[in-house]
Amino acid sequence: MAFELHPRLEADTTWLGDFPLCRILISKENIGPWIILVPKVDGVTELHHLSDNDQQQFMRESSQLAAKLEFHTNADKLNMGALGNMVPQLHIHHIARFQDDAAWPAPIWGNTQGITRNDESQAAVVEMWKAHLSDIDGFSAATS
Repeated sequence: MAFELHPRLEADTTWLGDFPLCRILISKENIGPWIILVPKVDGVTELHHLSDNDQQQFMRESSQLAAKLEFHTNADKLNMGALGNMVPQLHIHHIARFQDDAAWPAPIWGNTQGITRNDESQAAVVEMWKAHLSDIDGFSAATS
């Protein structure tokens, strides 16, 4: 079976590209950046459900993404989380947080204004993050 993204993730994000294991998405919400890694493994709902090799690969990809977020945003804190209450497909949020963001110091979930970027702004953010991730070995940018 081919990899299929959960409809909620499809609606709320834009595809940046892929790492060897994970699809890389960026939230349309105007906060962050808020980047989400989704392992391209069918039927997985929890990180520990991945094989040992895939868990190690996930950690490499997550760490590389976190390093880029830290370098390019100078965030006050990086938040990472996997809730899955509304979207059971395993996906891990990587969010650059700032003391002046809409939710600080509370968690992002349920504490933002839900304002999304317009199409033009989202396209610019997507292109910027494709460029930021381009030197990571194994990264392939989305073409659509």
